[in-house]
Amino acid sequence: MGLATAKRFVLEGADHVFITGRRKDALESAIAEIGEKVTAVPGDVASLSDLDRVYELVDGYGRKIDVVFANAGISQVAPLGTVDEKFFDLHFDANVKGLFFTVQKALPLLKDGASIILNASIATIKGFPGISVYSATKAAVRSFARTWTNELRERHIRVNAISPGHIDTPIFESWQTGEALTQMKEELAKNVPLGRLGDPDEIAKAVAFLASDEASYISGIELFVDGGVAQI
Repeated sequence: MGLATAKRFVLEGADHVFITGRRKDALESAIAEIGEKVTAVPGDVASLSDLDRVYELVDGYGRKIDVVFANAGISQVAPLGTVDEKFFDLHFDANVKGLFFTVQKALPLLKDGASIILNASIATIKGFPGISVYSATKAAVRSFARTWTNELRERHIRVNAISPGHIDTPIFESWQTGEALTQMKEELAKNVPLGRLGDPDEIAKAVAFLASDEASYISGIELFVDGGVAQI
């Protein structure tokens, strides 16, 4: 979803896009796909020093930030009784701590009237078994959108959350492989009123909308892009 959104921003006229991630190979692939209007910075959002390094490069570009899409996250499956401290911290460090400080450290560089989009999930309101820790992190993300909308009102910065449903991304490959993966995707698609998994670019289009002047009077919302899964 992050890659699709970066591509979408450039396609719709962004002057420059900065992306970050832990995997060097994924960043190199993203550069090849997006082109010269992207700068990729290796790093882990859960590391505050890595975030500082990202924003040092952004600051060096010489202009204010128009949009922040806080997208990085992790989702692994574990029933309640099997969750250990390491599993718990892994999710909260990436999905809550990392997202919080991604936005906090961007504030001095954001222009007044900028747009912040947080990547939440339909798990904010659905009780899917096996992902209680992940779901709790995404509920925190939804809460951030509300409180930050109030905190940043004097700067006219809009903060919104986007909650994807079953989107066909590599994250599923951490849940299943081979035939089991194919079967899982088919079962997930059956639960979607539109009858299919979502495409990452469908998330990117929604993020681009919230980032744009077309959404100039939208702030504090949770926009579900889920084919109807969480709505019925």
